[in-house]
Amino acid sequence: MVDLERIKSESVAYFRSLDEGATLRHHFRHADEDGGLWYFEAVPDRGELIAIKQAEVTPAGRLHRYSWEHLEDEHGFLTDRAIDPEEDSLEAIPAERLQRVWTQ
Repeated sequence: MVDLERIKSESVAYFRSLDEGATLRHHFRHADEDGGLWYFEAVPDRGELIAIKQAEVTPAGRLHRYSWEHLEDEHGFLTDRAIDPEEDSLEAIPAERLQRVWTQ
């Protein structure tokens, strides 16, 4: 039987440790085909970039935020796959730009 609480606890611990231990952070933006904007803060882990913060601004202007403090809700979740800036068509942005979106 799958222990969902244990899995969630382990996921929170993993993303929190990445966030708290990061010495290098990358920030990206992506515009989707529906007019939504996606923002990511990612850190290197085992040769991959892992999102530790993710914000979505929907075409209607709604903001959804995900991190180790809030992994998922009825609208979405923090991506669980590595980020590849070239493959995922991500634009590098300054940290301040993501922070403005994150705190609005």
